[in-house]
Amino acid sequence: MTATKDKPMPAGATPPASAHVGAARRRGTGWFSERLMPYLLLLPALAAVLVLLGWPTIQMLGISLRQLDLRELVTGKMVWIGFKNYTDVLSDPEFWAVALRTILFTGALVAGTLLVALLIAVLMRHLPPALRIFLQISLVLAWAVPVIATTTVFQWIFDQQYGILNKTLDRLGFHSFIGYSWFSTGTSTLVVIGLLVLWQAVPFVAFTLYAGLIGVPREHYEAAGIDGAGPWQTFRAVSWPAIRPILTMVTFLSMLWDFNMFAQVWAIRQGGPDGASTTLAIMQYLKGIAGSHFGSAAAIATIMLVLLLLVTGRYVQLLVRTKDGEIA
Repeated sequence: MTATKDKPMPAGATPPASAHVGAARRRGTGWFSERLMPYLLLLPALAAVLVLLGWPTIQMLGISLRQLDLRELVTGKMVWIGFKNYTDVLSDPEFWAVALRTILFTGALVAGTLLVALLIAVLMRHLPPALRIFLQISLVLAWAVPVIATTTVFQWIFDQQYGILNKTLDRLGFHSFIGYSWFSTGTSTLVVIGLLVLWQAVPFVAFTLYAGLIGVPREHYEAAGIDGAGPWQTFRAVSWPAIRPILTMVTFLSMLWDFNMFAQVWAIRQGGPDGASTTLAIMQYLKGIAGSHFGSAAAIATIMLVLLLLVTGRYVQLLVRTKDGEIA
């Protein structure tokens, strides 16, 4: 048996730290730096977002609590009225009619965009290469045209006297469309605006969904065919799980874009006829810029922001609940 002896330590000397204690300290320091480093890298971008978005939001909230008409704007007076702008807006029946119209119009646009884009994405998945490239070039060209230019083209297409649509329908035998006005009612005006928005929104969503479809290995489709699955069953079992997270993402993006849409509605008929196609974005403009009631316009903008935060909060909640940010 081997005996071990402890070396005598001089008086007042500090015993050396053991090796495993030093390693543990190094591991703890490395773990802390690894956890902290991503947040440090995101700090400049977060600061830029707070400056570019946070400060205007604070300004908007402050204006919504003030009476800021043209007189106060010229004289520079600060007239604080609390939540009066909110009570005036929320007690106005016109606001609720416009808000309901905006929500229904946004829902119809999002549903139509997703449906048409999904059909085009599936079609591109099955088209021969030449036809697929032609379709993709057409989508890119439709997407690249500026909003005002596309709006002008649609105004010409649906023009009452010189529109090509009425002339085409007349030659097809529908003579009642001679001189027909597509902008005589709010419903028909919103239909034209909806077609314009679909024309511009479908390419991006279609390409996004198509990217998800081509990421599915071909072996999965072959296995589904061997098992005797039909086209619809193959789509549900193979394609749908692959594009469902992407579809959720573009759904929320489309909701945000369509809810805030202004240029198309204003360029077509400025919210007419008689305000029948006015949305919340148009109402905010009419209250603020046209009517010089900037406090009321800021209150409407704040209400719109709250609605969008509710939608965005739901999207973030879905991201947090799922593993690695994948939306189930």
